[in-house]
Amino acid sequence: MKFAGAFDVKAPRPAVWEKIRDPGLMAACIPGCDSIEKVSETSYRAVVAVKVGPISARFSLVVDIVREEPPTRLVARARGEEGGRASALSCESLLSLTSLGEAGTRVEYEADVDVTGRLGKFGLGIMRKKVEQLSEAFVAAFRGRLEPAAAA
Repeated sequence: MKFAGAFDVKAPRPAVWEKIRDPGLMAACIPGCDSIEKVSETSYRAVVAVKVGPISARFSLVVDIVREEPPTRLVARARGEEGGRASALSCESLLSLTSLGEAGTRVEYEADVDVTGRLGKFGLGIMRKKVEQLSEAFVAAFRGRLEPAAAA
């Protein structure tokens, strides 16, 4: 399943980049993220819980940053499974930051997500709606953490 979106943040691009590379801040913004552990400068372990319809799942993920061009572009891959291998997830994502002047940044994202197993049985429409809900929650949390800091 492919999806894409964009949102603006009232903060300069270097500040947005710094926050995107901050695992603690990202854990606080990603809906259902229980933990993120930094393994190396470009590798993380995360535990993320998600509920789709009647099914709840907790994924143990490995996230690798495969390419970055600070402060404009980042390509990452995530892969993992839920306990008992009931569902598996893999994702490749691209994040681009564009300056909107000194006080703003446009964040554009694209992702190609593959979910198999019991969560993969849901139709594309249900999964797309869930992704949209998670994206909206992330954007609200990210702005809430970054924009007050930019105004101070």
